[in-house]
Amino acid sequence: MLDPFIDAEGQLMCGLISAFLSLAAFAPYMTDTLRGKTRPLRASWLIWSVLSSISLASQFAEGATISLAYAAAQCGGTIFIFALSIRRGMGTFLKGSDGIVIAAACMGLVIWYVTDNAAYALFLSCAISLLGGSVTVFKSFLDPDSETMSFWTISFVASVFAVLSVGRIDPVLLVYPTYLLILKGAIISAMILGRGVQRRALLATA
Repeated sequence: MLDPFIDAEGQLMCGLISAFLSLAAFAPYMTDTLRGKTRPLRASWLIWSVLSSISLASQFAEGATISLAYAAAQCGGTIFIFALSIRRGMGTFLKGSDGIVIAAACMGLVIWYVTDNAAYALFLSCAISLLGGSVTVFKSFLDPDSETMSFWTISFVASVFAVLSVGRIDPVLLVYPTYLLILKGAIISAMILGRGVQRRALLATA
């Protein structure tokens, strides 16, 4: 483990900013979901709820401190969005492939129990969650208006501060915020590309 690249005060500030931005990002997504403008994928949010809970518990077990604020904000907001998606979302709750993702997450918990090492559950959860998130990336490209850009943009910035709040090169503590940084960046890119395709299609038919 290398020496900290941000001092304790800087870590605290970054941790508080990441948690605040994460909570603030959920507000427009919740509002758009209640209005019917945004339709979250039930399966994705169910998977993210399970895996964010595992990641939060794993980070706590691995000694995370300041960066836990971001993980807790993500976990709470994700579970709330899944609750909204039950009536206002789209898609099924679990398909065959989604069941495999949940089973893999449970396997990570078993490995954690057997080895007494939470890092296995954390890495496995992030890896399979990133694969599961590809469904929402694809949806965001095909139907960018079904997602809330401000949510993903603010969440992306929150992820940057969450990475900084770790304050040192620690793969175990960095894996969760880094995974979210990649996922949210991919969804934002998919929405931008999807809107570009839609504009070109409209111009072609005008």
